[in-house]
Amino acid sequence: MVLTIPLVLLLAAVLALLLRFRALGAGAAVAAVLFGFYLAGTGAADTVNQLVTAVTGALASASR
Repeated sequence: MVLTIPLVLLLAAVLALLLRFRALGAGAAVAAVLFGFYLAGTGAADTVNQLVTAVTGALASASR
């Protein structure tokens, strides 16, 4: 998937902005990161990856 690293950086930036503007506390940010980390190790990781691939593919084709 071509968008893997930029998508991770985008999500990290969103998380950092939520922390910066105090829309999300540090404990909730840690919980979000740990949830993503452990989700990646489950059987749901393939489904999430396919969903993100489908959405980014639809967005890319809609912008043409």
